[in-house]
Amino acid sequence: MQIFIYGEYEDWQEKYLKENLDSSIHIDWGSKLPVKADYEILVWGRPSEEFITEAENLKYIIVPYAGIPTQTAEFVSKYPHLQLHNLHHNALPTAEMAFSLMLAAAKNIVPAHNCLQKGDWTPRYEGMPNRLLAGRNVLIMGYGSVGRHLAKMCKGMTTKVFATRRNCQEYLENEVEIQPAAELERLLPLMQIVFLTLPLTAETKNILNRSKMELLPADAVIVNIGRGTLIEEQALYDLLKSGRIGAAGLDVWYNYPGSVEARKHTYPGNLPFHELDNVVLSPHRGGSFANYDTELLRVQHLAEMIMTCHNTGRMPNQVDISRGY
Repeated sequence: MQIFIYGEYEDWQEKYLKENLDSSIHIDWGSKLPVKADYEILVWGRPSEEFITEAENLKYIIVPYAGIPTQTAEFVSKYPHLQLHNLHHNALPTAEMAFSLMLAAAKNIVPAHNCLQKGDWTPRYEGMPNRLLAGRNVLIMGYGSVGRHLAKMCKGMTTKVFATRRNCQEYLENEVEIQPAAELERLLPLMQIVFLTLPLTAETKNILNRSKMELLPADAVIVNIGRGTLIEEQALYDLLKSGRIGAAGLDVWYNYPGSVEARKHTYPGNLPFHELDNVVLSPHRGGSFANYDTELLRVQHLAEMIMTCHNTGRMPNQVDISRGY
């Protein structure tokens, strides 16, 4: 098996892969097309055309992170003989971020912190919500790698955990009740906490719209670590501002800085979410963590994928380009 990994990796990463792959697997590295493009697997998030057309043996493209760039999906769709895959190495830290945002939003950690920084103890005495989470119903919209990690964390609070998946039959997995997405309107009135871990597709855009959010109990907490536009922006803002939704923890947004200079003065929404005390704002860093940990998990998961393919002939984490995930 021949593999080409685009980009520059550190010596320890190369060493790790060589030590954890079968000796018959050969890896080339770099940012230039090799003279002999005989690789079967290309590891690159945004492959250029020559790296595909010049590699007659190419079967698999691995995007070395979660999520597929739209440009890559469109490009690879022109080559129906190729399979597109991605890594889920950052699923656990993303789930940890979602869980942290839930706690911070439900317990009003940020506004209480901001008050006490100024010597103001009024949150202790004037009834700032400090919601009890134990025993509450939790819904995880999107039960993939992140959702499964998140479910385990929530079960530790003795909550009852539900999840929705596209086109599935109802089933039970590790005490999590899995329901088809068509049951969403029935489930929402029962939920105090809702996590969105879905990919963004034509079907999931604004999946949580005004009418669906209005089905939630008034004290519900919403956490979004999928993509910003999974939730209808105007409706989310209105319901949070009015108190119809209790709180939200948001790691994904509607506006992103378009340049390095803009990073210091770009608000994340088209509406002033930053003025609301019941919103915890996070700058899309759920899958980002200590650099060494990130890269160690990346090469570990990459090695596991390659060895699975080597041993079984099946590459994990295949992306259905027509669905976008």
